[in-house]
Amino acid sequence: MISTVYSTELPIDEELMIRKNVIKGGTGSLRLCIVTGTHGDELEGQMVCYEMARLLTEETVHLDGTVEIYPALNPLGIDTIQRGVPNFDLDMNRIFPGNPDGTMVEQAVHTIVEDLRGADLVIDIHSSNLYLRETPQVRINVLDEETLVPLASYLNVDFVWIHDAATVLESTLAHSLNSTGTPCLVVEMGVGHRINHKMCSRLVGGILCLMREMNMWQGIINRPVMPEPLVCRGNNVAFLNAEASGVFLTDLKCGTIVAEGELIGEIVEPLTGSVLSRVVSPCKGFLFTIRAYPIVYEGSLMARICRM
Repeated sequence: MISTVYSTELPIDEELMIRKNVIKGGTGSLRLCIVTGTHGDELEGQMVCYEMARLLTEETVHLDGTVEIYPALNPLGIDTIQRGVPNFDLDMNRIFPGNPDGTMVEQAVHTIVEDLRGADLVIDIHSSNLYLRETPQVRINVLDEETLVPLASYLNVDFVWIHDAATVLESTLAHSLNSTGTPCLVVEMGVGHRINHKMCSRLVGGILCLMREMNMWQGIINRPVMPEPLVCRGNNVAFLNAEASGVFLTDLKCGTIVAEGELIGEIVEPLTGSVLSRVVSPCKGFLFTIRAYPIVYEGSLMARICRM
């Protein structure tokens, strides 16, 4: 059943409309919400929502409970290929929990939070931006570690990154939900403006595995189950930043183990044919983030490695 979460009129006879697909099966009372599209340039969640909606609609007989799918919290951003909300110059994931008496966007995010409140679990799907590529991972506030890490282990991700509480923005959807008793897992994967089919299929399989663990799904899961994810705390992550401006060249992909001293890539100068800087791993660890956009400037983030 398609229902409208929030709608308002826009100039020139247009309308902002945030919708969800509510799929019910069996007699179970559990409620799982899948949300994405907060940033208009993050598209991996679109395929995940499509696959989940298609599968659950075709095989509702195996569903026991309610799954609500929100594919576009920021439909204007998706329509215009912009990260934030067009014309407002706002990052939607920096103004939660919103304000019922505020601006149009503040009212919209307030309505979203109220609509999600009380769910047994919310899965908030993000991609990286245009500049970085991320291996499939779940990011969790250390304050929610005990509750959320066991759930994250079912999602077929490579990596669980536990952030220190001080580094978690209080104005995000996940923080707004977790701090008020609605558990929310944040999934990050891929790169902006693109859809990685393998990563999306892995996550769909992971969501079904988690639903099975919650006794919400009794159907077949045709995706390979991955090993237990690596769990890493924020203070155990090495950040590699560019020491020069130029073009970054690398053959490495994220999701691999690198050795201490291993070459991650080189920053080169095309005009002179010279190597300006060698990006080297400072430790043995799991490479879970790597630069995707090759033009870099001094200080640009090149990679993130979880020390092992």
